[in-house]
Amino acid sequence: MSPRILPDEAELLAAAEQVLASARARGITLVTAESCTGGLIAAALTAIAGSSDVMLGGFVTYSNALKTAVLGVPAPLIAQYGAVSEPVAAAMAHGALDRSGAQLAVAVTGIAGPGGGGPDKPVGLVWLAVQRRFQPPRIARHVFAGDRQQVRSSTVGVALGMLMDCFS
Repeated sequence: MSPRILPDEAELLAAAEQVLASARARGITLVTAESCTGGLIAAALTAIAGSSDVMLGGFVTYSNALKTAVLGVPAPLIAQYGAVSEPVAAAMAHGALDRSGAQLAVAVTGIAGPGGGGPDKPVGLVWLAVQRRFQPPRIARHVFAGDRQQVRSSTVGVALGMLMDCFS
């Protein structure tokens, strides 16, 4: 079952509040690793007062070089599969956990548009990964419709939904 895509800011903030409450209740700390969303997932989570008790921070690694330098994503992995791929999303989540000390990470990499897409990787393609420490990542692939803002908003909604799924 795919998480519901949340269409507006109020719903995104409500979802962020639920994620934080669930993490807090379980004593779980969070971290984000974001490319195409540019920190919007972290922004949604930190918009909620008191988030600092479970939200450790976030990495915005827009360039391939920064994915490698900051998150430890192997450059050969990016070269082989491309930055927008399942293996890179998984490596971003793992790197965020490793470098932050958090217990749960969400990572996203995608093509928000309007350009940058191609036949194999269209505009709107996003790979998401959530990973709990010492567990394999859960991966999702989506191709979102709409403009850049809609793709990014949809990605945030799905990311928050995937985080919530980790608590059920």
